[in-house]
Amino acid sequence: MTVLPAFAATQPSPILLRETVDGGVAVLTLNRPAARNSLSLEMIDDLHAALDLIARDDGVRVVVIAANGPAFCAGHDLKELTAHRNDADRGRASFTRIMTACSAMMQAIVKLPKPVIAAVQGVATAAGCQLVASCDLAIASEQATFATPGVDIGLFCSTPMVALSRNVPRKNAMHMLLTGEPVGAEEARQIGLINRVVPHGTERAAAVAMAEQIAGKSAHTIKIGKEAFYRQAELNLADAYHYASQVMAENMMAADAEEGICAFLEKRQPEWKDR
Repeated sequence: MTVLPAFAATQPSPILLRETVDGGVAVLTLNRPAARNSLSLEMIDDLHAALDLIARDDGVRVVVIAANGPAFCAGHDLKELTAHRNDADRGRASFTRIMTACSAMMQAIVKLPKPVIAAVQGVATAAGCQLVASCDLAIASEQATFATPGVDIGLFCSTPMVALSRNVPRKNAMHMLLTGEPVGAEEARQIGLINRVVPHGTERAAAVAMAEQIAGKSAHTIKIGKEAFYRQAELNLADAYHYASQVMAENMMAADAEEGICAFLEKRQPEWKDR
């Protein structure tokens, strides 16, 4: 495993670390433990830039997002968020910039042509919960908790709501949003916010193991499948089937589909060409 600062040229003490694991797994680690890994604008921009680089890196097949310290992510940096209250517009331009940047970063996770797995060791609140919900998969420590507590400070978690409501049933999402109450790891698994609960301290290793399993598949097939999954989810039933049928027909023309089917019939391991 090689550990590198994500942006060493401009950040002597990087708030985002990047590790490369054998097999094509990149681990992005939030590195603001003293600030509970809150999403400052710099953190948001660094995450987005790292995702853009990974999107063009054929050597990376799966991404894991983890965090250092006891908290996974405590949401937006409230000190930074309110730093422009005395501006002529009372901070409106700053609020808009931060929320727009964060929303774009979350969408970059969904649009990334490679799976993204969250490894959650502690609290994931507000935009931190949104970050978990935006990832394709999530593994959490048994000590992890999830919450959208903005309502407690007069700031409804409207942007976290977008990702949350697309991952869990509406009644569960509304309960989290309206009460701000934290949800434990096991309940988060039951409602579909995360995939798996593991012993505390093993969540990162478990996420990397899952990433390595996925990395062994055809990258071309995974790219097709991830894009199709999110697109069909926004369509009505008939349109979803029409779209998915076209995707499968096109997928059948791929070299990896031909190789995979032949390998299955010949009872051997496939040799992916990623095309």
